[in-house]
Amino acid sequence: MKELVFEPITFDRKDEYMERLAQSNTKSSDFSFTNIWGWADEYSLEWAWTENLVWIRQSTTADSDIPVVRYWAPIGNWNNVDWTGCPYMKQARTFHRVPERLLEIWKEKLGDRVTAHEDRGQWDYIYSVEELAELRGKKFHKKKNLVNQFKKNYTYTYEPMTADCVEGVLEMQEEWCLWRECEESHSLLAENDAIRRVLEQWDVIPSLIGGSIQVDGKVIAYTVAEAINDETVVIHFEKGKTDYKGVYQAINNFFLNDEGSRFTYVNREQDLDDEGLRKAKQSYNPIDFVKKFVVELAEEK
Repeated sequence: MKELVFEPITFDRKDEYMERLAQSNTKSSDFSFTNIWGWADEYSLEWAWTENLVWIRQSTTADSDIPVVRYWAPIGNWNNVDWTGCPYMKQARTFHRVPERLLEIWKEKLGDRVTAHEDRGQWDYIYSVEELAELRGKKFHKKKNLVNQFKKNYTYTYEPMTADCVEGVLEMQEEWCLWRECEESHSLLAENDAIRRVLEQWDVIPSLIGGSIQVDGKVIAYTVAEAINDETVVIHFEKGKTDYKGVYQAINNFFLNDEGSRFTYVNREQDLDDEGLRKAKQSYNPIDFVKKFVVELAEEK
């Protein structure tokens, strides 16, 4: 049986990976290059390359110091793979973060070898860019009011993210981390490292876009986003100084009216089963989800 050969995620195959990701035609935020690069250290992410797929695995989890190997869904043209004859699918294996579309393909091709369980905390929230940019109607009344209050109360500038903005954004992120006492939270420290890792490569990840709000020449909010395909933008990181009322609603709205306006959908990632985060994401009225599953493949009979 052929074995997958895993190696660290590096920039030298970035373009090739992004081509395979495009072939998957998935809205899932997990598989964007920015995500796997940014979180590579925290989750010990690696990839293995075969003829038409990229296989991803992690060796650590956020809730355990003990190495736990988890395989993610493979990336490539899912419709152009001989799944029944794929030598890497011959053994029993469990896959995480499997998008619903790939699950359906596996069910069709592999039949009763497939057992799937919903992983609700990993579902990505999908919204209409037009709705979040315009904030029309009763269901967005509170969000609209907060944006309008921000505009009225503060003298601000909004700027699309460029390499020139990165230093100011990193300074704000450092201040945000001090305010949130990141040193006391492993998850916040890990996110801070991922943000820095991504921002320091702003010039070399071509799919990155974003924006920042400045007051008195200092960044008070920012968004780091990525075009995951022609119609979907994913928001990877979004931070604001909450002593400016409405700042989070403002940065989201300003970005989607600017750089985000060329997209149809915005993916605001998962809630990780956090009830507060789930409530916040629901408050923006998602129109869909990227449903993801844990899939167990039994050995071929």
